[in-house]
Amino acid sequence: MSLHPTLQPYADAWTHSIEAISELVQPLVEADWNRRTPCPAWSVRDVVSHVMGLDSEMLGDPRPIHALPRDLFHVVTDHQRYMELQVDARRHHTAPEMTAELEYLIIRRNRQLRNESRDPGTKVRGPLGTELTLEESMRRHAFDVWVHEQDLRTALGRPGNLDSPGAHVARDVLLAELPRVVAERTDAPRSSAVVFDVHGPVEFLRTVRVDMQGRGTLEAVPALGPAATLALDWETYVRLACGRVAPEAVADRVKTEGDPELAAAILRNFAVTP
Repeated sequence: MSLHPTLQPYADAWTHSIEAISELVQPLVEADWNRRTPCPAWSVRDVVSHVMGLDSEMLGDPRPIHALPRDLFHVVTDHQRYMELQVDARRHHTAPEMTAELEYLIIRRNRQLRNESRDPGTKVRGPLGTELTLEESMRRHAFDVWVHEQDLRTALGRPGNLDSPGAHVARDVLLAELPRVVAERTDAPRSSAVVFDVHGPVEFLRTVRVDMQGRGTLEAVPALGPAATLALDWETYVRLACGRVAPEAVADRVKTEGDPELAAAILRNFAVTP
């Protein structure tokens, strides 16, 4: 294995999630591919198409030559148009076509990862022509595929893997967004602290401190007398942070203390995925 040790956890997380997705969809009948998922506007087929599209682009495959229909009202931004292309191009693919493509992509990506010898800091092409490091690209992809695995599990009634390697990558990705959520998007008071107490398969206690300049920092030390405390289970945390559910729909699963208006504002601005 020539993969850099820094990249190995992301490769392991991707492998675990993509194999879980393959196992989930392999036995599905045609109708099951049309089930709605928590990912807004996307079916099971759409989610799998999106994952396959991302992996094909990481392999360097050309994007499909395809014109999006004009009646896709959930597609508004350039980012959404970019992501929808790979999805819409596969909307009429049959179940055998989908599973065959997925199996072949997994084989090709595994081969690519086995032969990956580049440094984690190597610049690679990302969505919409963006440039990012290989490490960031693999981290984002591992996160994305795990989140979509959870979308499929919810749609198919097959819960699981909430503590898998991908879940721990997701924890780190979402925790990195917390200072922005609290300090910038919610505009929490200066010189205040907000505590997040998450329990379940993945557990953590983190504090976001907002300094006098309004900048937020993440700490592992619990704050004394925080402005607000939010306690919730890991699955609910993920669903809120990934925009899969509205705060009102899971109000019974979130306990708050301190300033109720601040806590409500944080929850309103909690979704960080595009």
